[in-house]
Amino acid sequence: MNSIKVGLCGLGTVGSGVVHLLYHHQEKIMHDTGSAIEIKGVLVSDLSKVRAGVPDGIKLTDQREDILGDDSIDLIVEVMGGVEDAYQLIKGALQKGKHVVTANKDLMAVHGAELLAIANENMCDLRYEASVAGGIPIIRSLTDGLASDKIHKVVGILNGTTNYILTKMVDEGRSFEDVLKEAQELGFAEADPTSDVDGLDAARKVVLLATLAFSMPVELEDVSVKGIRNLSSRDIDYAEQLGYTLKLVGIAARDQERVELSVQPTFIANNHPLASVKNEYNAVYVYGDAVGETMFFGPGAGQLPTATAVVSDVMDVVKNIRLGVTGQSSFLPQYEKRLKPSDEVVSKYYVRLEAKDQTGTFLEITNVFAQNEVSFDKILQLPLVSNEKAEIVMVTHRASEHQLERILNGLEQLDVVEGVSSYYRIEGEGA
Repeated sequence: MNSIKVGLCGLGTVGSGVVHLLYHHQEKIMHDTGSAIEIKGVLVSDLSKVRAGVPDGIKLTDQREDILGDDSIDLIVEVMGGVEDAYQLIKGALQKGKHVVTANKDLMAVHGAELLAIANENMCDLRYEASVAGGIPIIRSLTDGLASDKIHKVVGILNGTTNYILTKMVDEGRSFEDVLKEAQELGFAEADPTSDVDGLDAARKVVLLATLAFSMPVELEDVSVKGIRNLSSRDIDYAEQLGYTLKLVGIAARDQERVELSVQPTFIANNHPLASVKNEYNAVYVYGDAVGETMFFGPGAGQLPTATAVVSDVMDVVKNIRLGVTGQSSFLPQYEKRLKPSDEVVSKYYVRLEAKDQTGTFLEITNVFAQNEVSFDKILQLPLVSNEKAEIVMVTHRASEHQLERILNGLEQLDVVEGVSSYYRIEGEGA
């Protein structure tokens, strides 16, 4: 085939980037794929909107059937966002035998398993590299580059908005509210930042990464999620003292064929490569049985980085069309879902609490940990402004979530404890 026709759905930031790359990188694309790639039509929501940079000859339409019903269109690129409309569009495209490339993490986290099955049934390709970590080719790395390895753990900074906020809070000592406002002004954060700062965006990406890394059909409700809204500057200061940096981290880990999935603020040891990932950048750290430890780093969002991932997927599909092997590479999970119970989810923990500054207080606190068979790695005790109270910070040795829950409940029952201020998971060894 000398030319592959594409129907582009969405002409916002990423869609405009896709148009730019397809037209400005034509020579390289044709050399690598053996075909010209032509945008036949573009589905938009508002035809009256003035759009700069759209090449002559591209037909804009607000009617979905103009794209789905055009038999000359071989491939649909969905970059319009949302879930239900995109789901109906992609499902309809696959059922008509059209291949699909999407950047829609929300859609793939919710409906990905079903859509991949439909793609398989209709001998179609469904690619979604841009749905996780923007321009970082992590999905392709898991499915191709690391396909022969057994992946044990994936740890990632998967949201540029929260990483930007935390970087400024840590490096400049600023408040969450102040940095969030700046991030919104710079375009790093949405007007409604809920999905980002509450960890939901990263959780959807954890679902996609875990499904691929462990060949297991996990779902969004399987991810334990905690955001960054309530972070205290005191915890940031203590992290620095103890040799850690606070990051919002997505974790997918497998042990004995059972998995744990979480997104939460985490103390990352300063000597861990993820600790140096700053501002709006993303990074994914992969632990493999054979390859050992590898890290993938780059811009997690943005017009051209995300569009690069989309167009790379388009090029892969075009190669498959030319080779006649479409519909044979859709990823279908191999194993049944098996989640770890809380007594098998193990980590070191940071715990900060306020207590009465009196004789016997520390003994009562340590007894709670001892009764649950958890020991200490580090302990800090500092008097507060009131000379009747003290702040105690503890870093535990490895303990299970179940043990931690029992410890927290036990501490709350003590008369000498004014309250548990915070607790966080730890990755790596601090100072």
